[in-house]
Amino acid sequence: MGELRGTHVPVLLERCLELLAPALDRGGRTVHVDATLGLAGHAEAVLAAHPDTVLIGLDRDTEALAHARVRLARYADRVHLEHAVYDELPEVLDRLGYPGIDGILFDLGVSSLQLDAPDRGFAYAQDAPLDMRMDQTRGTTAEEVVNTYPHPDLARVLRVYGEEKFAGRIASAILRERERGPITSSARLAELVRESIPAAARRTGGHPAKRTFQALRIEVNRELAALETALPAALDKLNVGGRMVVLSYHSLEDRLTKQALADRVRSKGPVDLPVELPGAGPTFRLLSRGAELPGEEEVAANPRAASVRLRAAERLDPNEAQRGRTDRERSRRRVKAMHQPGATGGTGRKARRSVRDGTDEEGEGT
Repeated sequence: MGELRGTHVPVLLERCLELLAPALDRGGRTVHVDATLGLAGHAEAVLAAHPDTVLIGLDRDTEALAHARVRLARYADRVHLEHAVYDELPEVLDRLGYPGIDGILFDLGVSSLQLDAPDRGFAYAQDAPLDMRMDQTRGTTAEEVVNTYPHPDLARVLRVYGEEKFAGRIASAILRERERGPITSSARLAELVRESIPAAARRTGGHPAKRTFQALRIEVNRELAALETALPAALDKLNVGGRMVVLSYHSLEDRLTKQALADRVRSKGPVDLPVELPGAGPTFRLLSRGAELPGEEEVAANPRAASVRLRAAERLDPNEAQRGRTDRERSRRRVKAMHQPGATGGTGRKARRSVRDGTDEEGEGT
């Protein structure tokens, strides 16, 4: 292993520690999963703050795992580092003998190591081979995608994963270019994208190739497909009182996170019943109202935090959740009765909280 390439400043570190602490400080041995270990900045802080916590670190990037192993060497007696993608979490836990976990962190997107390494091909600002694999031991490269996908498939990838409104034009330019010869350079691809986008659109929104490179990276690494499987599996593995924190860096990741949590924080029973039906109550509560954004100080200290969105949730005790639901329904019925004809003491206004993201769950606040 050579010298560490790039720099690494963990995003929203203090907030992540704050949210995870109640789940990891419950007395006795607790288990925390870093589903996207990277260079282990978050993991190291968790281990330092919680001496009784066992860490399971997952990463598909063997170079990142090698650096993390060195960084976490002093905690080796309570660390398991696994070469795995986060959708393989259930298999990893079964192999290690952990039926449940107390905390889990997803820090999604491309890592500092990958972004700052020119030979990995992730950065449109540097010339490199078109690789973009997070795990360089397997899988399809970005070069293969660019040079083999037919126009409809290539345009779909750019439109869906990059939210690129000029996807068709970019795909056409790529097909014309590859008729002359294979596209193997990240710099050449970035130039093709720039030339395909109208001049007026190039003047706003940052580098014109950023959406194309994001889309190719997601396609190459199956990021959204893996995340769609991993989030429900992680929620299922959390013990009562366990917490999940997710850091997303674009709307597609955040949307999947929001959807995974939405199904767990709402009751599935009729709202007017005096008691919750067995198995119909919420199984999680949100720890923030909507997605938390970074503060100005965070972005100034770490510009890569500018686009982050944080969501977090805690697994509920089913019995406590049912009692809480019963109390809320009794309160709602009292309020409803106050607004019936002939009722006294009412104000005529609806007594219902409006919370972002369409849930009625209160968070711990920001």
